[in-house]
Amino acid sequence: MTLFESPAFEGHEAVHAFHDEASGLNCIIAVHSTARGPSAGGCRMWPYPSSQAALEDALRLSRAMSYKNAIADLALGGGKAVIIGDSRTAKTPALFEAFGRAVEQVCGRYWAAEDVGISPADLAHAHKHTRYVAGLDGYPASSGDPSPVTAEGVFQGIALCVRRAYGSDLDGMTVAIQGVGHVGGFLADKLKAAGAKLVLTDVNTPVLRAVAERTGARTVAPEAIFDVDAQVFAPCAMGGAITHATLERLKGRVVAGGANNQLASPEVGRALYERGMIYAPDYVINGGGIINVAAEIRAIEAEAAYDPAWVQAKLDRLMATLEEILGRSRQEDRPTHEIANAIAEARIAEPG
Repeated sequence: MTLFESPAFEGHEAVHAFHDEASGLNCIIAVHSTARGPSAGGCRMWPYPSSQAALEDALRLSRAMSYKNAIADLALGGGKAVIIGDSRTAKTPALFEAFGRAVEQVCGRYWAAEDVGISPADLAHAHKHTRYVAGLDGYPASSGDPSPVTAEGVFQGIALCVRRAYGSDLDGMTVAIQGVGHVGGFLADKLKAAGAKLVLTDVNTPVLRAVAERTGARTVAPEAIFDVDAQVFAPCAMGGAITHATLERLKGRVVAGGANNQLASPEVGRALYERGMIYAPDYVINGGGIINVAAEIRAIEAEAAYDPAWVQAKLDRLMATLEEILGRSRQEDRPTHEIANAIAEARIAEPG
């Protein structure tokens, strides 16, 4: 299958492949849309089994960023970068400097930030060779790691969904979190503070143990997380967690988490809706991080300081949009992901 025939291509404006022999960098930067402004989205480092798998992931994630930035009412389009490699063993300063040179070659049509496997320290090396990097530390426009803001939005979204599904707050509710890295770990802390009971899993055993110890959570093997007797399932790992098979195993009435591309297919979203469950569309509930990144980009362009009040106002509006989506889903008898897509597509088509 060629690039243009791929179902994931979906009208991308540009797809860039970069290789740097000296550092070992193999990287794809996908730009889905610049209709609302320069594309922005995180850089992910993952040991993809093939370059085709990396390309497909970059395309899906890039399109999702167009929708995420539109639904958050940001003057940004959608883009994504993926680096092929194991973030636990293959990171070097030279690799990220090469990545910075790659970003620079896209000439400002893509802004990079952190995603799975990437830290602000990694992108500091990239920043030596390009200005188009956000989520850094140490200067007035800096916003730092966007994960805490992402986690705050996910936390608020879960609370909203629980109120609708159970007429209750989070105190005493059991939440099963799949993945407790940056976002999932911060989310676990927030849920614990709100009185929720936690069941956690992660493929990174030391990280899982550390989060469980500080939150008093129970842990299970990765595959067992779908069978936990929990009111909320929170996917915060890689995409595609909700399939027809895993959906049948969930016990609760709420799916709401920080991962991107949580539904394996749109048909799974409809099946979830027909089971009477509430799904918080991923690119809505996890939009806090890109709002934080947008604030930094905004400050860099204006040569000003990062404005946390601007971030809070955008996050408040995002939660209002989520509430609108949940309400319209019930009123129109349509799955939430279809409502969210319609709102995002309208904003992309008419960015002004």
